[in-house]
Amino acid sequence: MATTDTYRSPTIPPLTAATLGLMFLAGAVATMAFDLWGQLISPALGFANLSPHGLAKSLLGTFGLPNGDFAGYFVHFYLVGLIGYPVGWLFIFKPIWDKVLGGVGGLGGWFLPAAVYGFGLWVFAIGGITAIAGLPLFLNFTGITWVALVGHVLYGIVLVLVMRLATRG
Repeated sequence: MATTDTYRSPTIPPLTAATLGLMFLAGAVATMAFDLWGQLISPALGFANLSPHGLAKSLLGTFGLPNGDFAGYFVHFYLVGLIGYPVGWLFIFKPIWDKVLGGVGGLGGWFLPAAVYGFGLWVFAIGGITAIAGLPLFLNFTGITWVALVGHVLYGIVLVLVMRLATRG
């Protein structure tokens, strides 16, 4: 069976069971790191407490969809953390980064593109999804905005690190 080396290949990986498993594994670990930071470590340090399922609930409500706690957690963990963000890395961001900036031997190794991807996720979620959900743009740059920035960058770094570790030959 061929391995899915999601970092060294400058092309889009094949959509195989190995790729899907890699996405789910890396997405699960990265989402747990995000939630550990935002819901345990950050408040313990005196910073804001993230409630990403709350943003998902607001978005669902905007579209008239069921928006209870279960729906919010389902969207946050499964649709976004395990599927959406890993798809964005593997099939959109990384191939573009590799083509424009040269991949693994080019600008930034793996850490810089992972952190930039996490920053982009923050802009997407806190700058875009909040506006669609009827919330203030970037949540008015309150404490939660900055905790979310760290959380999204952490997500990107952990996502890529787990993918790299899982695909080592």
